Amino acid sequence: MSEPNLTIVIPAYNEDAALSSFLPEVLRFCEQREYKLIVVDDGSSDGTQAILGQFANLPSMTVIRHKLNRGYGGALKSGISAANTDYVATIDADGQHYLEDVEVLFGELRSADADMMVGSREGLNASGLYRSIGKRLIRFVANLLLDVPVYDINSGLKIFNTKVAQRYLGLCPDSMAFSEVITLVFVSDRHLVVEHPIRIRERIAGSSTITTATAFQTMMEILNIVVLFNPIRVFLPVSLISVLLGVLWGLPIVLRGGGVSVGAMLAIVTGIIFFFLGLLAEQISMIRRDRAS
Repeated sequence: MSEPNLTIVIPAYNEDAALSSFLPEVLRFCEQREYKLIVVDDGSSDGTQAILGQFANLPSMTVIRHKLNRGYGGALKSGISAANTDYVATIDADGQHYLEDVEVLFGELRSADADMMVGSREGLNASGLYRSIGKRLIRFVANLLLDVPVYDINSGLKIFNTKVAQRYLGLCPDSMAFSEVITLVFVSDRHLVVEHPIRIRERIAGSSTITTATAFQTMMEILNIVVLFNPIRVFLPVSLISVLLGVLWGLPIVLRGGGVSVGAMLAIVTGIIFFFLGLLAEQISMIRRDRAS
């Protein structure tokens, strides 16, 4: 029997109602294809631990339990760290993903020799209007700061090259922003990231924990990643805008013989400071990236 080359990681927090029906389906899927399965119980307070205990002795399944809740990203980091196959896939515990799509994405990833395959939900309307606006805002900010080659950066269904993903786990947050940040890290460090359409269905049980605070936190994490990998992209535009505003403000005053405007000089000096801060951030970024490699 050949060694499995894919591990599926499922983060679970208070998902006993969904896991009771979804987990046996995942186990059958993995056993038929010789895939491994890692389920991370992220400090659940319901019956999730008991349900996982029923399957804990299966050779194809590993259960990792956090005593305290670490967050969606923290659970995924534990699961990905424990994977020892060439590739690792992440899916949600709520049963929204079709397992057949994992097989399709895995084939597409190997065919493209990609480092990450994203399951794209573009065109699907499974989430409400409020969440849809939040996702659009996150994508807008990400594309404003980076050239992102995929649409659905926060998709929960992804497949990674395991060694590459493990290398960057220390740069990723423990929060819900993990999905976006791991994608942008791959993109920023010039790894091949592609996407392929998937289907989604209604949650088997439970409700989403994504809030306005989650969206704000995600955008801040995106900004952090851009500053880490390409700080000039943030500091240089601010520098140029400040200098340009200072010149446009102060030049008419100088031409009228009014001398140098304090406000204009402040804007120009601020722009120069931001430029040199960008250079300093670029040097620090190189050091941090070397340590992460």
